[in-house]
Amino acid sequence: MAGLIKREDIDEVRARTNIKDVVEGYVTLRSAGVGSYKGLCPFHDERSPSFHVRPQVGSFHCFGCGESGDVISFIQKMDHTTFTETVEQLAAKLGYELRYEDGGHGPSRQEVGRRQRLLDAHKLAEEYFRHQLGSPEASIARQFLTGRGFDQAAAEQFGVGYAPQGWDHLLKHLRSKGFNDEELTHTGMFSEGQRGIYDRFRGRLIWPIRDLTGATIGFGARKLHEDDKGPKYLNTPETQLYKKSQVLYGVDLAKREITRNRQLIVVEGYTDVMACHLSGVGTAVATCGTAFGADHIKIARRLLQDDGTGGEVVFTFDGDAAGQKAALRAFEEDQRFIAQTYVAVEPSGADPCDLRQQRGPEAVRELIAAKRPLFEFAIKAGLKNHDLNTVEGRVQALRASAPIVAEIRDAAMRPAYTRELAGWLGMDMDDVNRAVSSAGRRSRQGGGRGSERAGGDASSHGSGQHVQAGGAGQEAGAQPAFELPDPRDPVTRMERESLEVVLQQPAMLTPEQWQAFYEARFLAPAHAAIHAAIRAAGASGVSPARWVEAVRQEVPDPLRSLVSELAVRPLPAHSDEALARYCRDIMNRLFELQITHLKAELIGRLQRMEPSADPEEFQRINRELMELEIRRRSLREE
Repeated sequence: MAGLIKREDIDEVRARTNIKDVVEGYVTLRSAGVGSYKGLCPFHDERSPSFHVRPQVGSFHCFGCGESGDVISFIQKMDHTTFTETVEQLAAKLGYELRYEDGGHGPSRQEVGRRQRLLDAHKLAEEYFRHQLGSPEASIARQFLTGRGFDQAAAEQFGVGYAPQGWDHLLKHLRSKGFNDEELTHTGMFSEGQRGIYDRFRGRLIWPIRDLTGATIGFGARKLHEDDKGPKYLNTPETQLYKKSQVLYGVDLAKREITRNRQLIVVEGYTDVMACHLSGVGTAVATCGTAFGADHIKIARRLLQDDGTGGEVVFTFDGDAAGQKAALRAFEEDQRFIAQTYVAVEPSGADPCDLRQQRGPEAVRELIAAKRPLFEFAIKAGLKNHDLNTVEGRVQALRASAPIVAEIRDAAMRPAYTRELAGWLGMDMDDVNRAVSSAGRRSRQGGGRGSERAGGDASSHGSGQHVQAGGAGQEAGAQPAFELPDPRDPVTRMERESLEVVLQQPAMLTPEQWQAFYEARFLAPAHAAIHAAIRAAGASGVSPARWVEAVRQEVPDPLRSLVSELAVRPLPAHSDEALARYCRDIMNRLFELQITHLKAELIGRLQRMEPSADPEEFQRINRELMELEIRRRSLREE
């Protein structure tokens, strides 16, 4: 039974993982001062680096788009993995065995080891196939690629290879790398006969099929030789790694573009994916020998961040009967998306690979640009099933089409398509409008296609000068707003700089400085909330490795990005000595500012007092003022 990973184990994995090493797998970083690094943000397009990483506090923040977090959230955002999957992957790399709450468990060390052996075998097999593509025997495979407009660079970009003819070429190769037959049986790359196992893929063009992280988990193989009695396309069977209903070919190459453009293109084959990407449509993926189903939609929604704020899914199908049937199957799953769904069908029936070859890359881009709403395609396909030359046929067609029009998400488009339907049917507009309205009422009462869209899946994200924050039990709309502090204000700037020091260099503060910091009063509400979170995190005795993350967890959600920003903003120091001096000076300036505030309050009280009324209190306040002035001068001397 899967369980929740123990908090202390999550903290240990986070502490042991160097965020700089992880980020450098995706981003080229260069030094940005003592303990700080920067590079081009992987989450948005930019020319000047605004993405900062500070390994000492385990945080990243982009000053351009606002993305921020720790090493776990970075991998989640980049690879679209869940929190648990990410922690388990990091733990496996560290060789750290996780513990779970309530008697639950994750993958055992043995299971992790077996999975890693399968991944290693696939990696070696992919390298072997790619090498074989250059062999004399593979000339037929190279001719196939050339005939479809793919050169050597394209083959290398998509990892295309060749499986040589014969029964045991790959088998011998992997045995020589230390794999035994029992391990190889579980890879799906081998079939089993009376004399043992033998190569499953023989004399075929090979495409590696990878998961979201880019790990190869299976292969697709295309027949090349006439004497091959197998199917035209042969894929890896179901294995521990490869579940065809959960795999999208090309997703490893497309994931960043899908997330960035909020668009996913679903094509039918490997060469179609290649043609799209090489034509500038980098959001294309394909299913692997199965229809686009519920599990594929889960992947798509994670990539699209399918939350009701935009995004589109475009299905491309051949114009034949099979293509229409596939499009209608896709429409049946349409309600699982919040994103708008479209279909792109070339009138000539050509697929993206044919289009690129015959008319160039621009024809592929034009195909996608000419997409039509999937509901329109479904309506027109349904009309073909009825004899619109008869009254009975038109009535039956209206009954079938009205629920589809009623479910159109865009309220502005619904009346327009009601008019279109009336025209297609040649019926009175009022009759069609009544049918659509009636279908809408039935859908709402019966929990129709659109009911899932109104659930808690959707969320909206606002942006502006204010951020909303609220605690438990607050009503939506009644949450207090934090105005972003004005960096031009000297006091606000001083507060921000002190928070940067405390978040980035907590070890620099002495116990006396910590006490003074805790007693300080911050005027900017956002800074005051972070100051309170620092006090709470400090009181919990959190470890240095979890320091910033603990503060992030204590602040209201909308301020977490600001905490990350403060934790990675480069400090103006280029040596350890200069850094220590800067931190001391900033904290002393904060404490001097606090003394100034206290002195102003005490002087105000003195001015309001009558000395003769309470001479002892009058003298006490004067003594306190003198002590504050001595402390202020001492700070100045430092």
